Amino acid sequence: MSALSAPSAPPPAAPAAASVSPRHGVLALVVLVPALVALALWAFAWPAARTAPRDLPVGVAGPAAAAARVEQQLAQRDGAFEVHRYADEAAARAAIEDRTVYGAIVVTDRGPALLTASAAGPVVAQSLHQAVAQQASAAGTPLRTVDVVAAPERDPRGAALGATVLPLALAGVATGTAVALPGLRGVRAVAALVTVSALVGLVAAALAHSWLGIVTGSWWAVAGVFALSVLAVSAAVAGLGALLGRPGTALGALVVVLLGNPFSGVASAPELLPEPAGAIGQWLPPGAGASLLRSVSFFDGAASTGPALTLTWWAVLGAGAVLVGGALRARADRGAPATRRGLAPTG
Repeated sequence: MSALSAPSAPPPAAPAAASVSPRHGVLALVVLVPALVALALWAFAWPAARTAPRDLPVGVAGPAAAAARVEQQLAQRDGAFEVHRYADEAAARAAIEDRTVYGAIVVTDRGPALLTASAAGPVVAQSLHQAVAQQASAAGTPLRTVDVVAAPERDPRGAALGATVLPLALAGVATGTAVALPGLRGVRAVAALVTVSALVGLVAAALAHSWLGIVTGSWWAVAGVFALSVLAVSAAVAGLGALLGRPGTALGALVVVLLGNPFSGVASAPELLPEPAGAIGQWLPPGAGASLLRSVSFFDGAASTGPALTLTWWAVLGAGAVLVGGALRARADRGAPATRRGLAPTG
């Protein structure tokens, strides 16, 4: 009896893609490293070199005629200030405390008074003082300056507060990468992001609030802001990684570090950055987190709705992308064809 002929063996699998040759690796380094350095220098140095008031909200209060003259003087600085008129000093103070304006010039019989809020940005307060002091000196009138919402005594220049942005961004990038690269999926991935972000928020509040004293206000509110800031970054990085793989993770990290950090305006103010850097920074987690932290720490939560919603959207969309990416991968794994076995020859 003749044996059954075995079916022809399937063609051998295509060999894995050849590794990148040393020549190509060197060429990639020669091109990519200078490009990344140029991008980093542009992102960090360009806003710093072009810092100047651009539609900076300031108030003017006092008698109508005198206030109109001050408003005309401010208008001479083309596009530098966005002037808001108030009836008296009390109304101007309320606007500063609500974060509607950064400062206000109050015209009185004893001369002009400048109301500032160094907690909203020491650089802005200093710039306003210099501008108004020059005008008062030219007019030969004394200038009275009042810091309505002062920065903490342990951080009068806001340098320590500004230094919190990059570590929180890096913590978010590291968390998102640690979740995305091993392929953690679904609810477990989201739970890991939330847990780590909450722990980072508690640690950051313990350091910045309890130990250093560079932020004030409710301890738990500050911890919540830190946690939400980290969650917004980590969820975005992990979500892009779940949808696009490693390139998505790298893209998320680059956007947060190279754009979000220098465009945040935490060292000065978003209105002092060149356009559109200030606006972009407030739509990214580092800038929104810094603005929310100032509001919660120094202004009893005034003007906190916008940045809080921005961080929430980043966190929600990132977590949604993690869930969707995990579901797509699971479906792809279930739909993968099983390996077919050839029939064994029989005799």
